[in-house]
Amino acid sequence: MRSRNLLAAWLNLSLLFAATAYLPAQSFPEIKPGPAQLEWQDLEIGVIFHFSTNTFLNREWGDGTASPSVFNPAHVDTDQWMAAAKAAGAKYAVLVAKHHDGFALFPSAHTDYSVKSSPWLNGKGDLVRLASDSAHKAGLGFGIYLSPWDRHDSRYPDPKAYDRYYLSQLTELASHYGPLTEFWLDGAGSEGRTYDFDKIVQELRTYQPNTLVFADVALYKNADIRWVGSESGTVPYENWNVIDRTGYLRWRPVEADTPLRKLHWFWHPNDESSLLSVEELLDIYTKTVGRGAQLMLGLAPDNTGRMPEADVARLHEFGEALKQIYSDNLAVKALHTSNTPASAATDNDPSTFWSAPERHATLELHFDKPVTFDRSVTMEWLNDGQRVQEYSVEAWQNGAWKTLTHAYAIGHKKIDLFPSVTTQRVRLNLLSTVGSAGVREFQLYNGARSDTPRAR
Repeated sequence: MRSRNLLAAWLNLSLLFAATAYLPAQSFPEIKPGPAQLEWQDLEIGVIFHFSTNTFLNREWGDGTASPSVFNPAHVDTDQWMAAAKAAGAKYAVLVAKHHDGFALFPSAHTDYSVKSSPWLNGKGDLVRLASDSAHKAGLGFGIYLSPWDRHDSRYPDPKAYDRYYLSQLTELASHYGPLTEFWLDGAGSEGRTYDFDKIVQELRTYQPNTLVFADVALYKNADIRWVGSESGTVPYENWNVIDRTGYLRWRPVEADTPLRKLHWFWHPNDESSLLSVEELLDIYTKTVGRGAQLMLGLAPDNTGRMPEADVARLHEFGEALKQIYSDNLAVKALHTSNTPASAATDNDPSTFWSAPERHATLELHFDKPVTFDRSVTMEWLNDGQRVQEYSVEAWQNGAWKTLTHAYAIGHKKIDLFPSVTTQRVRLNLLSTVGSAGVREFQLYNGARSDTPRAR
């Protein structure tokens, strides 16, 4: 009997090796995004709201000892929050439903450390309900941040008990507030702690199958979005959408987060000098969205429950500056691209794309009179993966092609800035692609011509 069992085990193992021996190794260009990831990447700008007991205590990090009585905003106006976010060009908003101090902004049935124990609206308030309703009314996607670290709850030292508690709160949030665009996992304070994220995400997707999970690469292997690595709102490297975790490849686009007020995620009194200028915000936009990533801008309502007027004004100025700079796409005026396959790349319509010849291709634009520009915007069609591995943008100058920019990754969107140039011929030179690359858009703008006021 023992020999028969050994023989059966050997046969099963042989079959397993035979089945896996012919599986191809993972290759970066073969990893493709899911439909929800593609839709999310087109959103480009999101905001994340921090509003909790910290707002009333002039601090960034709560230790879990604050009394719920301190949370008592007089004029919560989540419609104003969302209008301010939308004015800046945001397409989705994430609310910190529970920060590291453990205080929940919704009336959770599983803890008393929440708004139901506060004097705000006599304990009947639900900030998550207000924010989600306002976001959906404004046409914005809505997401949730639920901190794994909890400095208040007595169950936290017991991983199994706390995981059950965390799962129960996640279920409340995932099942009661409509569709969630993004679920934000923050790794702060979790050093040395292992959470059952597989089970957590399985529970999330029972109710929200299309929600994308954000997490640091080191925090959770199977998340859908990854952190950029800092809170500066910049992507300091060639941005490839596929990340390699020691041999495990996964499509995980980058989200780059930074607060509207330097280094401050929560509101603080007498903090006017920390507000980012329009110029700083435009630079951040270029180094996030313009490098194929998502910009996640941190917003902080004040202790009345409204966004400060200075912040609202700055967000409006930022949104108007973007419209001024990127409103006049010179590429649509090119002569030769109409009624050709390449016209799909210059039609101002990201839903169409040009299928470039394999390995190396050029898209050349001719103008009937000289055009002046100082930046290009290139968008790659990513449904079949990220295919462009090297490219340049060139202008015809003095009888020869002059390289304006040379780089490698394009991805969702690449904005390249260069000294202003005037020419009648421009080309996008795809120097190296894997198979046929798709180009959704190749656009040219003269940002220096914008007359938008630059508030500082």
